[in-house]
Amino acid sequence: MQRSAVALLKGNILASLQLYPATIPILALFLYIGLHLIYKFEHGATVIKYLYAGIAIVITLFYIYKIVNHKITA
Repeated sequence: MQRSAVALLKGNILASLQLYPATIPILALFLYIGLHLIYKFEHGATVIKYLYAGIAIVITLFYIYKIVNHKITA
């Protein structure tokens, strides 16, 4: 995730997504949580739960993809 974040800071979005696809959604989640703490959105807690679930799905799918393509060794 660190290499993905560094690539994102350098402005290389494609490399960031290739390294770890969940980096951008995780950063978006943290930004939304911060805004929710300040502005108290009406359905903020529900949105945070759905964002969290979506990120968990992205991470799981990426992990399965890496296993299927033999990019992970145990």
